[in-house]
Amino acid sequence: MKKMVSLEIDGKEVKVEEGKTILEAAKEAGIEIPTLCYHEKLKPYGACRICSVEIERKGRTRIVAACCYPVEEGLKVKTNSEKVKKIRRTIIEMLLPISPTGPIMSLAKEYGVEKSRFSGERTYCILCGLCVRYCAEIKKENAITFIGRGADRKVAVVPEKADVCAMCRECYELCPSGKVANIIGY
Repeated sequence: MKKMVSLEIDGKEVKVEEGKTILEAAKEAGIEIPTLCYHEKLKPYGACRICSVEIERKGRTRIVAACCYPVEEGLKVKTNSEKVKKIRRTIIEMLLPISPTGPIMSLAKEYGVEKSRFSGERTYCILCGLCVRYCAEIKKENAITFIGRGADRKVAVVPEKADVCAMCRECYELCPSGKVANIIGY
């Protein structure tokens, strides 16, 4: 039996198994933390940062990605502080010009983001990595990957593995914008 850890999330005392993340602990406690890049079958990645929360540990506070940060005894977590909401609004503003659809539009409405002060090419891909990670970790095919760096980074089919893709459409189902189909060629 795993050791249990006690922590506080939004003022609520929570006990979870050691080794879980803040996101998992919050979910078990019925506390919702938004995320775009998390999937329970995949290793935590922390790409979207929408799941940012404020933690207090040993009298110091900081912002962390809830999907990656492990629970600790005595940790205090705020999932909706003004600081957290401001960070989420900024992230949403940055994603909105790139992918003004689906979950990002829903988050924009939820957080009161009507327009973005940022610009960006409408690629619809937010580089969350769900499709790439699913193909590698679950399907074990590695048929799609990230190419390029920085502003040139994008998801693409690995040329020498183009015929490896099983066309399972799982990457399409996981994609928050639903636009991975354009990349894969469905």
